[in-house]
Amino acid sequence: MTHETSFWSLIVNASLIVQLIMLVLALISLSSWWVIVKKQLVVTAARRAGDQFEDDFWSGIDLASLYARINRQKEPVWGMDAIFLAGFQEFLRLRAQPTMDPESVVSGAQRAMHAAGSRELDELEMYLPLLATAGSTSPYIGLFGTVWGIMNAFMALGTTQQATLAQVAPGIAEALIATAMGLFAAIPAVIFYNRYAHDVDRLANRYETFMEEFSNILQRQSYSLRKSHVDAAARAAAAQG
Repeated sequence: MTHETSFWSLIVNASLIVQLIMLVLALISLSSWWVIVKKQLVVTAARRAGDQFEDDFWSGIDLASLYARINRQKEPVWGMDAIFLAGFQEFLRLRAQPTMDPESVVSGAQRAMHAAGSRELDELEMYLPLLATAGSTSPYIGLFGTVWGIMNAFMALGTTQQATLAQVAPGIAEALIATAMGLFAAIPAVIFYNRYAHDVDRLANRYETFMEEFSNILQRQSYSLRKSHVDAAARAAAAQG
């Protein structure tokens, strides 16, 4: 009998409770790996999109031209593009109102950017709690299967007159398989949860830094526009005088 055959025979011959526990752990492990692959794709795409946007933003392009280009995109806008789009759109809307002062215009744009940033972070953090739950609960689920398997092994010994290692080994082995499966499900979940949580925090800091820098640019533009309006009004009043 090969080692692989012995391993599968222990699973097949395990008690129903232990088999159900192994099935639950297998489903948890598959779900965790699905989240791991999905988040890797999302985080990588978010970093690349951020790099591309920052290259365009700091290239000296006119903000109105950048806004129009992003607004014309057919694919969904996300990441820094979505934050910029929300902030500049609100800035243009408020600036068009003659009664709005520069502080209120910039403050409204900041609120719009923070709301868009929160939505982007919610998207990045989606499914991460599943990894945290899998990492924290899987060892205990496996431990429950271990306890149940050992309990059945000792109960089976009570029905025999002479206990031997051959009689005890299968029950203990099936119990330890449950523990191993629990660790197999938990360890990758914990490792990748910590990694992706760190990546999301870095992206959050990056978004926050961009919002502060963009707010400063909008503030300068707002005050510059106000000064030009005041100068124009002064010239008009002088001409009428």
